[in-house]
Amino acid sequence: MLLEAKHLTKTFGKYVAVNDLNLKIKKGSFTALLGPNGAGKSSTMNMLIGLSKPTSGELIYSDKIKLGVVFQNSVLDEMLTVQENLQIRAKQYRHVSKNKVNEVIQQLGLNEFTGQRYGTLSGGQKRRVDIARALLNDPDILFLDEPTTALDIQTRTAIWHLLQELQQSKELTIILTTHYLDEADSADDVYIIDHGMLIVEGTAADIKEQYAEDILHITTSDVDRLCKNSKISPIRKTTTQVIYSLSNSKDALEILTANKSLITNFEFRPGTMDDAFLALTGNEVH
Repeated sequence: MLLEAKHLTKTFGKYVAVNDLNLKIKKGSFTALLGPNGAGKSSTMNMLIGLSKPTSGELIYSDKIKLGVVFQNSVLDEMLTVQENLQIRAKQYRHVSKNKVNEVIQQLGLNEFTGQRYGTLSGGQKRRVDIARALLNDPDILFLDEPTTALDIQTRTAIWHLLQELQQSKELTIILTTHYLDEADSADDVYIIDHGMLIVEGTAADIKEQYAEDILHITTSDVDRLCKNSKISPIRKTTTQVIYSLSNSKDALEILTANKSLITNFEFRPGTMDDAFLALTGNEVH
C-alpha cells in the first residue's frame, strides 16, 4: 500500500468531523472520497496530505513517498506569469531538475500561455497550471480537491482526459474529492462518507450495481395494456408514457420483449453514481 489510514478520527471540540475511518490506497489506483457537505471529506483530505493532524488513529505512508496537491482554491500568484509561478515553485523542492518546468509545460500543453499572468487565464487554463505545479516533484500520489468546480463541461472533460493520460503513462495514484459524481465513475475505489463515518466502500461499478436503480422510460399506444403485461409495477405513468425503476437490465429486456407491439419509443438509463449516492445518503450533492 502507498498509503493506509487506520481508525482515523478528527474532532473539533465536541464535534466529530471524521469518525474511525479506514482507507487503503494502492499504487496506480484512482480513489474517490464522496459525501455531502459537512460529511468530513475536507477534514480527511487535510489529514492525508499533512495539513492537519489526526485526533486519533494512524496514517502509514510507504517509504520516501512524494505528494502532489491540487487545492480547490489556487495557491499561485495571480500577478506572476505561468512560467514565473512554476519556476518559483520548482525551487522549493530539493531534487527537481532545471528542465522540470519546461517538461511539465510541454506535458500539459501550456506553451501558448506560459508568458501570460496567471490571473488573466481562463478557469480551464488555470486548472492545467495548478496540475502542472502539483506534478513538479514527480509525486507518487496526486490529491485533487474538487479540481473541476465551476468549470464548464467541455473543460471538465478535457481536464479528466489529461488526468487519465497521466495516470496511465506514469502509473500515477490519484485521490479525488468532487461534487460531480460522474467523475468517480471509473474509480477503482470509492469511499462514501456521511457525518464523518464510512457508509460504503467499493468500486464505482459495484456501488452502482448494488445501490443505483436503472430507469426504463416507455412511450406506448396503450398504457393500461402494457402495465398489465408487465410483472413489475411502474413508478409513474401518464396517458402515453410508463416509467419503471429496475434493479437490473434483464428486467428491462423482459418488459420490452413482452410489449414489442405496444412500444412506440423507449429510453433505458443505467443507474448512476448520483442515484447510488442519493440512495445511500438521502442527500443531493451541494
